[in-house]
Amino acid sequence: MDTYNNILIAVDLSEEARMVTRKALVLASFYQANIYLIHVIEPVGLNSPYELSPGLPDNMQSLLEDRANNFMDNLVKEFELSEARKIVSLGSIKQQIFQSTRDNNIDLIVVGTHGRHGIAILLGSTATSVLHGTPCDVYAVKI
Repeated sequence: MDTYNNILIAVDLSEEARMVTRKALVLASFYQANIYLIHVIEPVGLNSPYELSPGLPDNMQSLLEDRANNFMDNLVKEFELSEARKIVSLGSIKQQIFQSTRDNNIDLIVVGTHGRHGIAILLGSTATSVLHGTPCDVYAVKI
């Protein structure tokens, strides 16, 4: 590929997300690409046959969505990304990233990776799951 037109930055809600965003913006500036920020909320639920599990607030999902939207708003403000499209979705991280990639004609996904070794690799990571099976290039930022 000679150029990237649409870059999807996959962020969690950590300080490392700023580092990932910074690196992605260098690429976006070089290619004059559109920016998409995505955060995926994995479903919260306890599948316990026993009533011993602590109860979760009824509005847990909306609290998580509010937290994600606030974090993304702060990223947009901090990095002056008024043109960026924010995506907060619910589901499997891998599946939601792939869906957003297809829906928005994404050419490059930027994710952070901790570069784990040994057993941690077998347990999986977001970067690894996105890397395998994605329809476009992936840029992994080592955190």
